[in-house]
Order: sequence, then structure tokens, then C-alpha cells
Amino acid sequence: MGRHPRRDLLAGLTVAIVALPLALGFGISSGMGAEAGLATAVVAGALAALFGGSGLQVSGPTGAMTVVLVPIMHAHGASGVLTVGVLAGLLLLALALARAGKYMALVPAPVVEGFTIGIACVIGLQQIPAALGVPAPEGDKVIGVAWQAVQDFLAHPRWWALAVTLVVAATMLLGARRRPTLPFSLLAVAVATLVVEFADLPVARIGDLPAGLPAPSLAFLEVGALGSLIAPAIAVAALAALESLLSAAVADGMSVNHKHDPDRELFGQGLANLVAPLFGGVPATGAIARTAVNVRSGASSRLAALAHAGILAVIVFTAADLVAKIPLAALAGVLLATSVRMVEVGSVKAMMRSTRGDAVVLALTAVATLAFDLVQAVIVGLAVAGALALRAVARNVRLDEMPIAHDLPGDHTEDEHALLAEHIVAYRLDGPLFFAAAHRFLLELSEVADVSVVILRMSRVTTIDASGALVLGDAIDRLQRRGITVYVSGIRDGHHQPLHALGVIAHLDQEGRVFANTPDAIAAARNLLHHAGILPALARRHPILPR
Repeated sequence: MGRHPRRDLLAGLTVAIVALPLALGFGISSGMGAEAGLATAVVAGALAALFGGSGLQVSGPTGAMTVVLVPIMHAHGASGVLTVGVLAGLLLLALALARAGKYMALVPAPVVEGFTIGIACVIGLQQIPAALGVPAPEGDKVIGVAWQAVQDFLAHPRWWALAVTLVVAATMLLGARRRPTLPFSLLAVAVATLVVEFADLPVARIGDLPAGLPAPSLAFLEVGALGSLIAPAIAVAALAALESLLSAAVADGMSVNHKHDPDRELFGQGLANLVAPLFGGVPATGAIARTAVNVRSGASSRLAALAHAGILAVIVFTAADLVAKIPLAALAGVLLATSVRMVEVGSVKAMMRSTRGDAVVLALTAVATLAFDLVQAVIVGLAVAGALALRAVARNVRLDEMPIAHDLPGDHTEDEHALLAEHIVAYRLDGPLFFAAAHRFLLELSEVADVSVVILRMSRVTTIDASGALVLGDAIDRLQRRGITVYVSGIRDGHHQPLHALGVIAHLDQEGRVFANTPDAIAAARNLLHHAGILPALARRHPILPR
């Protein structure tokens, strides 16, 4: 499977050591329990490694997915979470077959960065009850739950749990700075477990775990509930696609020659999410932190990610009794440290200094992640980023008055130029003529006055949509109602269709007022004014043909 199997196996062992406390922690945070996190890491991790589009990706339960699953668990229970996983898997397979992978790369960087900050905050807040040693309060709003947990702690302080959490988190954060290659998360959890066990401290543990994976089953599936679970499934599938492809791209950037296949990656994630719930697992995604550890540990093929899943399976079957003794506060410390390490302070500062628009998008996405759910936060970020992009493009649309002297057919005297310029004005439209820029264009063109003929030069219009075409037609009608004759020149081949379909230039075309180039339009305007008795006859000479 790889050219360096020994190195891949060592990388898989390293990732498994890092993934074990995360799988346990995220399983508990989702409300499904530690066994669900382990089942996800084993089943989804193996299937995504075999069938996914990245040879370096490591998949499993993640903090971002946990944030989405908490309200689903609260509203629909464990069967709802498992059903959502199956539906999300089917949706991901459909996205893969539709070859939608390449479109995920279009999410702007400020949206991703704000999304990450918001997720980190939510994950940190989710750990407050376990860190304080109090039962998790009811509710799916993470800020409210965290606040209630703080109040419960103040009423009945449990200092040992808080001490365990802080020691584990500090060990991970400080240790990663000094020796980033050592698995401080597992070391800290192991030491905390030993201390709590031998000192018999009053700290809650994970509790009994099954010694192995359950037999695959669809007993959780309730056909009558499928309709109410479609929307959550779409949210889960969208998040799985976004996070997995982002993680795969990070892996590509960290390696030398590796490049993932986005559509195959969606297929692998779809298969993983379709099957994992049959074994009691929660929806999974590609995990950026574990993937990064995999690459840094020297992984060169799928064997590393597959080995990670195999090692976790061995732990499930042989060490369930030991894992059951791990304090919940220790896992809370691991996840708190993970949430802190998710935020790249330097990257956030650089993006906040980039442009005001980038800063706004980042901040709004982060706040929306805390206030709403993750998919809504991404939608908010994309909507704001799109609006700012449209605003920037619209500002580049120009309507410039152009001197007609350069485009006059033949040579004319200065008096002739001046006489024509008194009655004919030419405007050149530059850039995209679409809905975001149309209103400003209409206002500018409506201010034209004291001329007999307006020539609209459209050779530099890069794109035109229905809104832009209708506004152009409105502007032409307004000019004509004021007695101004309108000519159009230089329409690009691809722009005739919307203009004709919406009836914008049909009557102009019938009256011979649409021209391939500007000199012909000026010649027609000059003849019109001559026949109207406004201008004397001017000598017709050989035309030049700039557009």
C-alpha cells in the first residue's frame, strides 16, 4: 500500500495515541458516549482511509461535528443522531457522484478562519460542566449550558475536577511548545487517571465500556422520523464535506507531491458516515489535527490512517476496562487545550489587518457560529463575503463619456468635430453589467441632457445578466422619452441573447440602430442629424473601424 510500510505503521501508532483521548472526549461531548467516539474512530477511520481521496487523511469524530450533533441529540435522541449519520452519508455519496468536490474550495479564507474560531469557542464552552465536575445541565445552547454549570459549581464547588482539568490542559499546551513530537495528551490523561485512581479522588469517570464493537444494526432507524431529520442531515453532510476537503487540502500543503481527489474524498466520507452508525458511531469527518500529526510523523500512504483505526480497534477489544477509569475532567482538559490550539493567532491577526471586508466576514462568521449552528454560520459568512465581493465588482463598473473625434469616419475639421460633439455623446460601458451595478448605471445614464443622440459603446462589457439587461432597456426608454435617439455599438456575441430575449434591443435592431462598431454608429447619427436639418452635409470619407 506504501513504499515505507514501517514508517506508515509508526505514524499510525502516533496518530492513534493522539486520537484516543479525542475520540473518547468528542463521543462524550456529543451526548452519545465514549463508546460512540471509539466506534466512529475505528469504523469511519478505516473506511475513509480505504476509499477516500487522500492518502494522508485521518478521519473520525471531530469537535466541529460534535457542535452540530449536540442539538440533534437534544431534539431527537440517540436514534436521531444515528439516522442523521446514515442520511448524511447518502448525501455525501450523491455529492461525490455529482462531482461537487471542486466547489468546496470556493469557501473564502475569512469564512474558514471565523468558522474555526467559533468552533474552538463552542468546544471550550462544552467542556465547562465536566471541567467543573458538575452534571451537564439540560439545553442545546452552549453558552446557556456553560453559564448554568458555573452557577452549579459556585453553589457546590468540586475543586478536584477543576484541578485535574487545568493540569491536563496546561501539560498539553506547555509540553507542545517544548517537545511537539511527544503525545502529551495521552501522557497527561494516563498520569491523571493513575493519580485519581490511587488517591481515590471524588472525580467522575467514563464508566463501563463494551469490550468490542456492537453487531451492525439498523434497529435505530425510524421511517416516520425521516422527514424531520432531512434538514439536520443536510447540515451534517455540508459540514463533513467542508471540513474533510479542508483537511485534505491542509495535508496536500504539508506534503511534497501529494494531491487529493476531492470527489473520491467525498465518496469515502459518505461511505464512512453511512456505515459508522450501524456500529453505534456518530457522523465523522476528516480531522485536521490528526491528519497534521499523521503527515508530520512521516506517513506516505493510506496504511498509516488504516493502522490508526486498527490500533484503536485493538484498544477497544483489549483495554476497555482501563479506558473506563479515565476521569471525565481529564478529557475535558484535553479538549480545552485542543480548542486553544485550533486558533492560529498569527493567521487571525494577519486576516484582520488584510482588509476591512475580511475582518467583518471573519468576525461575523465566528459570532454566528456561537449564536446559531455551524452550517448557518458558514451561510452567513458566505453571504457577507459574497455581498462584499459583489460590491467590489460593482464599483469597478464604469460609464465614461468618450470623445467622438477619434471615432469619426475619415478626417474632419475642428469646426465639424465641435458641431458633432454638440449633438452626439458617446458613452463606453466597462466591466460587468449585472444586478449589483445596474442601479448606479441607470442613475448616471439618466443624467444625460442637451444632446440629440447617445451612442452606447458596449464592447468592453464583460458580462450581462437579466437585471443588467432590463436596466439598460429602462435607461434607453428614458432617453428616448426625452427625445434623444439611442444607438448601440460593439455588443459581444454572447450578450445578444439576454438583450434580445428581454426585448431590450429588439426595436433598436429593427430600426437599424445597432452597429458592430462605433464609427458606423457615429456615421448613422450624423446622417440622422443632417436629415433633420440640425447639421449641414459633411463629406463622407473612408471609415476607420475601431470598436
